[in-house]
Amino acid sequence: MELSLVGLQNAGKTSLVNAIATGGYREDMIPTVGFNMRKVVKGNVTIKLWDLGGQRRFRTMWERYCRGVSAIVYVVDAADRDSVPISRSELQDLLTKPSLSGIPLLVLGNKIDKSEALSKQALVDQLALKSITDREVCCYVISCKDSININSVIDWLIKHSRTAK
Repeated sequence: MELSLVGLQNAGKTSLVNAIATGGYREDMIPTVGFNMRKVVKGNVTIKLWDLGGQRRFRTMWERYCRGVSAIVYVVDAADRDSVPISRSELQDLLTKPSLSGIPLLVLGNKIDKSEALSKQALVDQLALKSITDREVCCYVISCKDSININSVIDWLIKHSRTAK
């Protein structure tokens, strides 16, 4: 199974990769420049994770790395309310690309360990996820730091690995 992890800088994409791969968390993460690729084995599923940089200059690459993947994993910093409108417009822009039509979307609101984090419903509303009708959309709120809902994310991914083309 191949996945692309996209989202604005500092959303927690690399922390998610580490949480899935090792269950570990590090406070001192450095921003991803360009992209990283990591293979993780969960049960009998090998997951190839493309961890893409979220800075503005890298967002034009997102489409290229999302083509043909089993799912697009879109990570949002649920505690950074100012970044959510930008995150919404970047997501909507990405989903308009014809090469990505029909690819399942997993939206993850990260950093719910912080008191200012949005609820799952607020995230669904502010990202306008209900308006996305051309693909399966799923949303979880997670904390890579506290390992909240990471197993649910892995279960969702494994379930989708079986339906991957």
